[in-house]
Amino acid sequence: MHKALAIVALAAALAACDAFSTLVDGIKYVKAVEADLDQATGMKPQVGFQWKNGRLLSVTVTFPRLYDAKPVRDLADTVRAAVAKEFKQTPDTIVLGFSLGKTAAGKTAQAE
Repeated sequence: MHKALAIVALAAALAACDAFSTLVDGIKYVKAVEADLDQATGMKPQVGFQWKNGRLLSVTVTFPRLYDAKPVRDLADTVRAAVAKEFKQTPDTIVLGFSLGKTAAGKTAQAE
């Protein structure tokens, strides 16, 4: 009986806790950004975020491979717009990344 009351009290405290709601809302925002960018680019990125005291500090968007359909500046604008729209605030920083994976024989990334 005491264990059940403790669980109910803990659940009620977490439900009222701002940190819990931030986490739940943050996961919804992440899924929405991933869906928006998947639709815009054809690649589903991984999205992470960091909140502190109700303020969005950073969002990290990592695509599974290089994106060649648009210049990086255009992709950055698309990412910035999706993050601001779905998180409903602009973070202090957005980190945009690409997973390079293993390089196939004879294929290397070159900067021009």
